[in-house]
Formats: sequence, structure tokens, C-alpha cells
Amino acid sequence: MQRPAWDDYFMEITGVVSRRSTCLRRQVGALIVRDHRILATGYNGAPAGMRHCLEIGCLREKRGIPSGERHELCRGLHAEQNALLQAAVHGISIAKGVFYVTHQPCVLCAKMIANACISKVVYRGDYPDPLALDIFKESGIELVRFKDI
Repeated sequence: MQRPAWDDYFMEITGVVSRRSTCLRRQVGALIVRDHRILATGYNGAPAGMRHCLEIGCLREKRGIPSGERHELCRGLHAEQNALLQAAVHGISIAKGVFYVTHQPCVLCAKMIANACISKVVYRGDYPDPLALDIFKESGIELVRFKDI
């Protein structure tokens, strides 16, 4: 089965959005789309007005914390969280929308995505968080791994 051309288009845009990331470990970009319209975007980085890891370093890196663990020690927000917050700040309904993300969401983001009534998540890169996969399955959110052709 051939995938929709829109998936290619939106996944390309997630890559562009990810270039705004200020994370030293992983650059992630996210879009929330409904009816082929981009409703919100997000990238991972420190909250607005705060110093970024590019400026002060990464506490998780300094402590040798592996990817996918101890999220609470990171000063940055995930791309998915920033996209959800952008929609909220601007009063944009995202129910039944599709999330396009450069990487599989973590369990924290999976729970937020489920509560936001997102219908589908399309992602490119893996992330070491099997609990997130369980959340998506139980919540009935379609999870699609995007493969480059």
C-alpha cells in the first residue's frame, strides 16, 4: 500500500522544525495537523525566556543519564509538549488531529497526546520507551513508523 503524499510533506517539515531545537542530545520536531493543515509546531528546548542547554550545558549528559530515563532532570520541554502548548496558548482545537514527529514520543508525551484526543501519530526515529507503545495501543491511537523510501 502506498502511503499518502502528505506524510512525506509533513515529515519533511518536522525535520525543518527540529533545526530550531536547542537540545544537545537530540533534535526533535513535531507538527499537529488536521485536514492537511498545520495547526501547531514544536521543537525541544528550554521554556521561553530561560537559558538553553546550548548556553549552559546538559545536566543529563553531565550525569551520564541514558536516553529515555530521568526526564525530570531535563530543563527542556519535548517537541510534542511544545506543540500541544502552542495550540493551547492560541486556543486551537487539535482533537482528531495527527501528530507528525521526528522521533517516537516518550511515555510522558504519549499520555499527553492521548488526553489531547489525537487520532494518529506518525514518527520517523525510534526512542527507547516501550511503555509509550503500550499507552498508544491501549488508547487506540494509530501509531505509524514512517520509513524513508
